[in-house]
Amino acid sequence: MEFNWQPREVPEVSTPYRRIKTKIPAPETVPFLERLRRIEPRATLSQPPILWHRAEGFSIYDRAGNKWVDFTSGVLVANAGYKREKMHEAMLSQLETGVWHTFLFANEPRARFVEKLREVAPPGLDVVFLLTTGSESTEHALKLMRTFGQTRGGKRKIGIVCFEGAFHGRTLGAQQIGGTPYLKEWIVNLDPDIHMAPFPDCHRCPVGKEGYAECEDECFGQLLSFLEERLGGKDYQGRLAGVITESYQGGEARFMPKGYVERLAEWCRANQILLTFDEVQAGFGRTGKFFAFEHYGVEPDLICCGKGISGCLPLSAVIGRGEIMRQFPPGALTNTHSGNPISCAAALAHLELILEEDLVSKAQALEAVLREEAEAIARACPDIVWPIRVRGLVGAIGLVEPNTKKPAVALAFAAVQRAVEKGLMLFAPVGPGPATIKINPPLIITEDALRDGMAALREAIVECRRELY
Repeated sequence: MEFNWQPREVPEVSTPYRRIKTKIPAPETVPFLERLRRIEPRATLSQPPILWHRAEGFSIYDRAGNKWVDFTSGVLVANAGYKREKMHEAMLSQLETGVWHTFLFANEPRARFVEKLREVAPPGLDVVFLLTTGSESTEHALKLMRTFGQTRGGKRKIGIVCFEGAFHGRTLGAQQIGGTPYLKEWIVNLDPDIHMAPFPDCHRCPVGKEGYAECEDECFGQLLSFLEERLGGKDYQGRLAGVITESYQGGEARFMPKGYVERLAEWCRANQILLTFDEVQAGFGRTGKFFAFEHYGVEPDLICCGKGISGCLPLSAVIGRGEIMRQFPPGALTNTHSGNPISCAAALAHLELILEEDLVSKAQALEAVLREEAEAIARACPDIVWPIRVRGLVGAIGLVEPNTKKPAVALAFAAVQRAVEKGLMLFAPVGPGPATIKINPPLIITEDALRDGMAALREAIVECRRELY
C-alpha cells in the first residue's frame, strides 16, 4: 500500500511534544516531495510524506513549523537522539582537518572507534572490521562463516542455517539468508546450502502449542529434525558452517525463547558451527541491554552491527573472534568507505553518549511505561490488536482483522498516517502483511513524551478502527 501524498485538512494539535498547524503534508513541502516522486524509484517512496527539515533531541520539524515526537529514530539509527552537541563537534572537528575520506589508509577517528568498539564487545570478540551498511555486515559474516567452515570440514562444510521471518538486508546474500519469500523471488536460483528453519515464536508456535510452556526442548528438536530431513542423514552437522539470527526479528520485535538460544549455542559449539547475531537493528542499548543477545546469556562468534552504531552517518561493522576474522591475507578484505573518518568521529561520540548517559539503563527503565501504554491500546481495541511485543525501547503492535489473526494491512497504514497527522512520527507498517506498527524512539526520550506519543497512537488506532469497521 501507499500513503496519501495529497495535503489534507487535519485537526490542530498542540501538546508540549507535538504541534500540527497546517494541512498534512504541509503544502509548502509538496514541491520537494513531488521532485522525489518524479525522479526516484517508486519502491523508495514507502514512508509517510513528511519532509524532515530540522531535528533535535527526539523531535522532528518540517518547513512549516509542524513538530513531531519521533518514534522512528530514523529507522533505529539515532539512539542518542538528534543534533547532539558532542557528535556535532566531533564531526566539525574532523571536517576542519580536510581528511574526509581515507580508503583503508589509517586515520585517527577510525583507530579510536574500533578500540572503543572492542571494549564494549564481549571478551574474546576482539577484532573489528568496519563497513558501510548493515547488508554489508551480514554479507561479510556469511563469507566468514563459510570460509572458516571449510578450514574445519572441507568444501562440504558451507551450509548456513537462518530463520523464517528474518531480515538481514537487501543485497543478494543478505536476502538469501532473509526469511521473507517475496523479497527474494527475483533471485530464482537460491543457494541450496542456505537452510531456512522455523522460527521459535511463542505467538505463532511452530509445533502448535498455545503460548510459552517451557517447551524449548521440543522446539529445538524440531530444528534438528528439520535439518536432518533437509540435509539427509545423521552427520548433517558436518555440512553446516554457521547459524545466523537477528537478536530479535525486526519486523515484529520477535525474540527467541532464552532456553532455545541456550540450546542452539551449545549445539553450535559441539559441532564447530559458528553462531552469528545480527544486531543491526538491536544493538547499542535499544532493548535495555547494550547488545540484545545479552538477554539470552550466550556469546556469539560474530556480531553484525549497523544503524545505531553511528547515530547518524553510514557505518557498520562485524566484530568477532580473531581466528575467524583474521583468515584472509592483507588486501583480501577491502571496502571503499571502511572507517570513514567523519563517520567514525560521529560514531565514537555517539557511543560515548550512550555510555556516559547510561542510555542502556534508561531504555530498560522505560520498558514498563511502553508496555503499559501498548497494553492500554490492546484493551481499547481487543478485537484488532495482536500481538504486542515490548523489550526496552522497541515495541511492536500488530493489527489484525476483527477477531482473527489475519494482518489488517489497510488498518495499519491508515493508523500510521493518522498518527503522523496527530504529530507522532512513525515509519510504515512492517512484519506480516505488513501490519505491525513499530515503536522505536530515541533512547533519550522522556517518560512524558513517550506517554504523549502513545496517546496519539491510541487515538489513531481507535479512530481508524471505528471508520474502517
